[in-house]
Amino acid sequence: MTKVLVVDDEPQIVRALRINLAARGYQVLTAHDGTTALKAAAEGRPDVVVLDLGLPDVDGTEVIAGLRGWTTVPIIVLSARTDSADKVEALDAGADDYVTKPFGMDELLARLRAAVRRSAASVSDGEPVVRTASFTVDLAAKKVLREDAEVHLTPTEWGILEVLVRNSGRLVAQKQLLKEVWGPAYATETHYLRVYLAQLRRKLEPEPSRPRHLITEPGMGYRFEP
Repeated sequence: MTKVLVVDDEPQIVRALRINLAARGYQVLTAHDGTTALKAAAEGRPDVVVLDLGLPDVDGTEVIAGLRGWTTVPIIVLSARTDSADKVEALDAGADDYVTKPFGMDELLARLRAAVRRSAASVSDGEPVVRTASFTVDLAAKKVLREDAEVHLTPTEWGILEVLVRNSGRLVAQKQLLKEVWGPAYATETHYLRVYLAQLRRKLEPEPSRPRHLITEPGMGYRFEP
């Protein structure tokens, strides 16, 4: 049975979608804000997400970014925002499709079926929570815990850690890391990485001078070992 997570703060839309999807054999999960949506996605593992952008706690694009930190689940945005800039922002954040409100149920269901078909042969998702002997990384919530206390990371530190964790066990080249975190114009600024990796190790490694998890491959790049 295909599992759908519906995220919208309008009860009537959630109810209409739940009834129509359930009648067609879908299993339906619901959430009314972004925080609950990320938790529901991590725990419920839906096959597709239908997401409103105008949520009461965080913008829908932040939810997309949180999901894309660990999963390739298809995301169909369902929004009253019709401006092309909003559509581009959502798609750039990682959404797969965009449907504007008011919408036709038949059209939405057709797009949902297409999204599920496209993802059927995709690579399996990683785990949203990655645990090491020293710290825990929650890719969905974008948090790091050490000894049950949240570790404050700057956006840049989180960006580096997220790329490394998503490529767990694999070498991430210096240029790739620089491009993903800072952008193509910084592909040769390798000294940035030395500075920020040193900061991450001080915050996360039990012995920063002898790292167990954030490993340097001299002259090549970095590797995350859980």
